Amino acid sequence: LQIELIQQRNDAPSMYKEFLEAGYEGLQHLAFWSKNYQALYDEALRLGYQVGHEGQIGGDQGRFAYFDSAGHPGTVIEISDISGAKGTFFEHIRNVSADWDGADPIRPVSR
Repeated sequence: LQIELIQQRNDAPSMYKEFLEAGYEGLQHLAFWSKNYQALYDEALRLGYQVGHEGQIGGDQGRFAYFDSAGHPGTVIEISDISGAKGTFFEHIRNVSADWDGADPIRPVSR
């Protein structure tokens, strides 16, 4: 389980800002990590989900997309491609957190 604490620090349009402006608070999205990104992406579109935001980190193997569903407002689903360097980085985080004793919660990360 990875928990992201996201604080938008500007007024740029975003799904995070829209979520708060709609009166919601708390959990904004759930993410699913996959090495089969394109299949999940295509299936989400086939099921009627709308892309709210998408991009990539470090090239095609770092793609991500946030999907919104009009049938369930306030619930955003993220899919994230972990077939490349991002997946390796997330695996590193998982490994160093396995024996974490609660000390030093903020640590610099080097790649």
